[in-house]
Amino acid sequence: VQLVESGGGLVQAGGSLRLSCAASGSTYTFNTFHLNWYRQAPGKQRELVAAIDGDGGADYADSVKGRFTISRDNAKNSMYLQMDNLKPEDTAIYYCNIDRGTGRYGLELLFDYWGQGTLVTVSS
Repeated sequence: VQLVESGGGLVQAGGSLRLSCAASGSTYTFNTFHLNWYRQAPGKQRELVAAIDGDGGADYADSVKGRFTISRDNAKNSMYLQMDNLKPEDTAIYYCNIDRGTGRYGLELLFDYWGQGTLVTVSS
């Protein structure tokens, strides 16, 4: 599976960006995938920012709750991260990730697919 991200860039504090991640090459059904957005700031460990399951249920890191929204478009095999009211501490490389899905007969499938990363820089 290939994940291709887009949408990063430079924005002033308080601004917005929308990240996109398109998946291709999977033999499994995208709408069963559990999708994640991670980020890694300079000198820090990679952290989970947001996750969404096949039913659309979403979870967020406390640091982004109320500001970020994760979504998916199964018809386009894509996931998104809408980031509003950005802060300088949101500066990081953002990665999309697929970590599991459901196969035939309800079998849980474990994956470890990553996008190449897209840089988000928030200036103060």
